[in-house]
Amino acid sequence: MTIRNRISGQFTLIVASILIGFSLLIYLVSATYRREEFYERLKSKARTTVRFLVEVNEVDRDLLRIIDRNTLTALFDEKVLILDNHNQLVYSSVDDLPIRYKPDLLDAVRQSREVETTNGDNELVGILYEANGQRLVVLASAYDRFGQSKLANLRLTLFWGLVGGMAITIGLGFFFAGQSLQPIGHINRQVQTITARNLRQRLDEGRRQDEIDQLAVNFNAVLQRLEQAFDQQRSFVSHASHELRTPLAALKSEIQLGLRRPLSLERHTEILQNLLTDTDRLIALSNSLLLLARTLENLEAVTMGPMRLDDVIFAAQDELLTAHPNYIVQFHYEQIPDTDTDTVVLGNESLLTRVVLNLLDNACKYANDHRARVSIGTGLKSVWVSVTDTGIGLSADEQAHIFEPFYRAPGAVKFEGFGVGLAVCQRIMELHNGHISVKSEPERGSTFTITLPRN
Repeated sequence: MTIRNRISGQFTLIVASILIGFSLLIYLVSATYRREEFYERLKSKARTTVRFLVEVNEVDRDLLRIIDRNTLTALFDEKVLILDNHNQLVYSSVDDLPIRYKPDLLDAVRQSREVETTNGDNELVGILYEANGQRLVVLASAYDRFGQSKLANLRLTLFWGLVGGMAITIGLGFFFAGQSLQPIGHINRQVQTITARNLRQRLDEGRRQDEIDQLAVNFNAVLQRLEQAFDQQRSFVSHASHELRTPLAALKSEIQLGLRRPLSLERHTEILQNLLTDTDRLIALSNSLLLLARTLENLEAVTMGPMRLDDVIFAAQDELLTAHPNYIVQFHYEQIPDTDTDTVVLGNESLLTRVVLNLLDNACKYANDHRARVSIGTGLKSVWVSVTDTGIGLSADEQAHIFEPFYRAPGAVKFEGFGVGLAVCQRIMELHNGHISVKSEPERGSTFTITLPRN
């Protein structure tokens, strides 16, 4: 079932339920009012009849029967019986077809003083009349032909009104459901034209005021992330191919040179040394590619926990100095923490250690004195770490590209590396809802700052 039919059906069901409930309410209220009003008329008739018979001496039974038959307010099939305390008939408004009643009805009237019931299609009331030492039971019965006729007309009117209302509801529901879903159909037609070759295409976002416009906005955001992912994949493949081509070509050249003609032992040793160097570079590149691929793939599955960011710095410093004893790392606090929890953040210790280690390694590697200065500071909602060096620095154009995979500034080409570390750092910071930034000037060094929310 389509959404349009489902919405139309649900709308029709809701409106039909309301119409049926409203119609039943009107009918029940009308029927109750008719019955109560008719019972009051019967009671009034019974009281009037018994008063005429008992209190007016000039009126005998025959005259009272004539009055009952010719009154303007006579009811259809009207019958009135008056019985004494011994259940003997004192008066009857008709001679034929008297009121049929059960013997216990009279006892109920004497006990309750008033009883309302039915006698076939007729309504029947019984009242107890006490006067001049007499306890008379008056039974009045009649058929409310006018009231029943009005109820029949009301039933017919409500039925056809319900049928017509449901028909109109179905038509309007189908029409308005189609009108409401028309923007979704337009979005579907646009989505069908989007493929991997034209991810730059975007949906019409309208005025961004209703839910459908927000759906288009969110879908465009997804397309933006997909486009970035595809671009990163293409860039990864392109840069990886370029980086792999150089050592592979060098390996092939050295091997061809060794096979071309007989060489001396010293020359063979030199060629093997070059092959070893290129192989080491190829291994390092492969490890960097695996690091980047695994990092980007497995970041969403890492576990998070509270940790002190200064402890992360000390762990990264120890690992760096173990691998490079000639490096120098100077550490200080921007302000001494008031408590042990001031530098606590929520994150993954191994990933954050990798970020700080990469920044420290870059700072020491590019500085002439292999020295890096690290500082940590805290605010009300965040903790930041700055790593400063006196190295080659970066221009404004270079700063815009340094977080792209495999990008290397022209001044950094002479140093070891493949341009992977900062891309990994940025991805890790995004996972931690943090931020990494850089301030630098050519030949004046750089300052990298990472900011994380406090736990």
